[in-house]
Amino acid sequence: MRKWLKMSVLILLSFVFIIGLTACNSSKESLQKVQIGEVTRSIFYAPQYVALEKGFFEEEGLDVELSTIPGGDKTMTALISDGIDIALVGSETSIYVNAQGTDDPIINFAQLTQTDGTFLVSREKIDNFTWDMLEDTTFLGQRKGGMPQMVGEFVLKKHGIDPHNDLELIQNIDFANISTSFASGTGDFVQLFEPQASVFEKEGIGYIVASFGTESGHVPYTVFMAKESFLNEQKEVAEKFTRAIYKAQQWVYEQSAEEVAKAIQPFFEDTELDIITSSVERYKSQNSFAENPILDNDEWDNLQNIMDEAGELPERLNYEDFVNTEFAEMVTE
Repeated sequence: MRKWLKMSVLILLSFVFIIGLTACNSSKESLQKVQIGEVTRSIFYAPQYVALEKGFFEEEGLDVELSTIPGGDKTMTALISDGIDIALVGSETSIYVNAQGTDDPIINFAQLTQTDGTFLVSREKIDNFTWDMLEDTTFLGQRKGGMPQMVGEFVLKKHGIDPHNDLELIQNIDFANISTSFASGTGDFVQLFEPQASVFEKEGIGYIVASFGTESGHVPYTVFMAKESFLNEQKEVAEKFTRAIYKAQQWVYEQSAEEVAKAIQPFFEDTELDIITSSVERYKSQNSFAENPILDNDEWDNLQNIMDEAGELPERLNYEDFVNTEFAEMVTE
């Protein structure tokens, strides 16, 4: 009798497990699949990881698959060739592509970050930094034509420094190798994203002395974009996607930096929690994370002014033609 009872319990448990697994798979299959390609993995994109980790996309009925595609050019190639549905990349890349002419324009529809995300790191500790200290030094900047480098030059000029004559500007090192080059002795100053800036400060390799984000003003620095055809054919998906991002943006500003850091830590397994926390705190304190997904006209103009100042603007593009705020406005009402 006891043996029969034990067998019955095992069969019942197996049945429950199978039913649960089937229901889970069925639920997963009912979600609309969406593929995102991010230009890099960065704490700067914290709200995106929050949306994934907290289930905000699933709440909207979306099964989002995230892949990292290093380099704006590669990310845009994946978008144009339908390798991904949505790209998270700097808005300048959409300008480069759209200026070449296309039957299916790339449309910016949900803003994720609204300032530059880089910091000026000095090899030596400086208690009272002023921008003129960069004169006659070696400055390890970012890739030519990318937003970090263009904003970097814009800020230097704003402080009366000619980046091509008043200092030695190095901008021919790949993004992935910039921090390594500085650590090995190249440059007196370097322009870095978090968490690398904080890691260097903790290890005594360099010291954060200024923020390019606070100096440059609001720009559509990193934006979710898609082909116009996708937004026209998948309006419901675009709205749901944007709503999930907005939920995450609100959550990031409602929670402490430590809570945000804990939420996104699975995406940065090799980075210590205190570094993630300090990085999030820096970005929150200067409002680098957009508080809502709306990309406004002033930000678009500021972006093109910075590109023009750097000599990288192929042509000025109309806000109305390449920015769609329909979904962002719907979810923030």
